[in-house]
Amino acid sequence: MDILTILGILLGLGAVVGGQVLEGGHISALCVPTAAIIVLGGTIGAVFVSFPMSDVKGAVGGLPGIFKEGGHDPTHMIQYLVECAKKARKDGMLALEEEMRKAPDEFGRKAFGMVVDGVDPKIVRECLETEIDVDEEVGHGYAKVFESAGGFAPTIGILGAVLGLIHVMENLSDPSKLGGGIAVAFVATVYGVASANLIFLPIANKMKLKHKDHLITKRMYVEGIASIQAGDHPNIVEQKLGSLLVKEKKAESRPGQKAD
Repeated sequence: MDILTILGILLGLGAVVGGQVLEGGHISALCVPTAAIIVLGGTIGAVFVSFPMSDVKGAVGGLPGIFKEGGHDPTHMIQYLVECAKKARKDGMLALEEEMRKAPDEFGRKAFGMVVDGVDPKIVRECLETEIDVDEEVGHGYAKVFESAGGFAPTIGILGAVLGLIHVMENLSDPSKLGGGIAVAFVATVYGVASANLIFLPIANKMKLKHKDHLITKRMYVEGIASIQAGDHPNIVEQKLGSLLVKEKKAESRPGQKAD
């Protein structure tokens, strides 16, 4: 369980509610169903218009993943592939058939399966890298759904504020109705800005980071398998994978740059 994700959401929302209470306000003042309907309904509608159903389903399906710790530890992955290299060097490529069955994920099973089947190393690399490229685009599309929601929400919040003010202007002669209109106006803006900056955009960022770690694992598979097929000594396999990990982490710290 990724404690920081849960703690961050609770802390962010708690700070807003706590600040309201410390200022002498009531929590009930933030509970305006009309504002919630306008902001959340409008944001979801804008997302539906902007993305195909496959991306929306994928983004929603990926939500549980942000609350889980990252996949395979890169250090453990290096050691795992080094052990595979030792086994292949000692007993031959067919010895990797066992790894094909017990690999920790489908990508690994596919990679080892091609090695055991004697597929040409160049074709193995091309197939695996193509799958990584597709996976990279798909994962980015899922994160983009929440990123776009974070862009839409504040604008929809402003729309809710305008609607609230219109309600106020229509009822200037009836003071009893002014409070509700003003509440919708201001709370809709709060909902829009808060949901964007405390929920949608952070979720998008966390999904991107999780997906980058996932891709790093796959790239390590590609390099490890290629090195094993080339007959490299296990120490060389370890050095190559260590260098790849350093390169990927540097690229991760420089957004917008893809590792070579």
